[in-house]
Amino acid sequence: MSISEGVAAGETAVASAEKMAVLAWIMSGAHFTEPTGLFMQVFTRATFVLALAFVAGRGAYAADTDWPDVEGRIQYGFYTEDARTLADVVNQLSGAEGGDDPLHHYYVGLANYRLATVLAAKDKTRAREAAARCVSRLDVAVSGKSDFAEGLALQSACLRALSTLALWKPLAGPRSNGQMERAVKLAPKDPRVLLLQALENGEGGKIDAPAIAKLEKAAAAFEAERQGVDRTPGWGAAEAYAYLGRGYLDQGNVVAARDALERALLIAPDFVMARKLLTRITG
Repeated sequence: MSISEGVAAGETAVASAEKMAVLAWIMSGAHFTEPTGLFMQVFTRATFVLALAFVAGRGAYAADTDWPDVEGRIQYGFYTEDARTLADVVNQLSGAEGGDDPLHHYYVGLANYRLATVLAAKDKTRAREAAARCVSRLDVAVSGKSDFAEGLALQSACLRALSTLALWKPLAGPRSNGQMERAVKLAPKDPRVLLLQALENGEGGKIDAPAIAKLEKAAAAFEAERQGVDRTPGWGAAEAYAYLGRGYLDQGNVVAARDALERALLIAPDFVMARKLLTRITG
């Protein structure tokens, strides 16, 4: 059975359980007067309890999810440029019931953002679709948590990606700027907000002097964060150093570029982009 078939089967089972619960509730009334009625009351009440447990299990998904593990899978797919792995994560998260949990929708958005980035140079249609899904999921995340700065910053990045991938999305760019301004105002020292702000020209765009200054600020924020307790979300340090290394390399600052790229690979040894950039220095 494929992942999508499994998800569909699960959704069908949950829907059936909900229907059974309602039916059981109706059937479990005190109007049964014959001996068989007593049996049916016991049977249907038991069915009702089991059905409620099944449905409640779906609601407990978000609370029981190991988000650091999910984040690790997303990041590994991005670092290794593995679109299939990222697509699998997208399908699994999208098929699961996230309810009102902003983190669930945030990570569906992040997986789609990473997928769009990996596919941008290979399959613009799928990349555009992934970016659009990211925007939609982050709409849900930030509507459920209005001060979710990291959600706003990620949505800004997805809107920015969509504006470059879509044939006609005139409002995506201005909306991206607006969401980023809100994110920075809410969390001016958040490392992921600073990282995504620094990449205002897109992850594949030019890293000029202003962008380098912002990346340096983001890298410092990541170092400060790494000295404390683990956070969720917690991604981004390796990317900050990798893009900083690319910016230094484009400026001809080979020593600084090498140092930044080695730091990126120390954090994420499988980071293909950082390794390719380092190879340009070491040969």
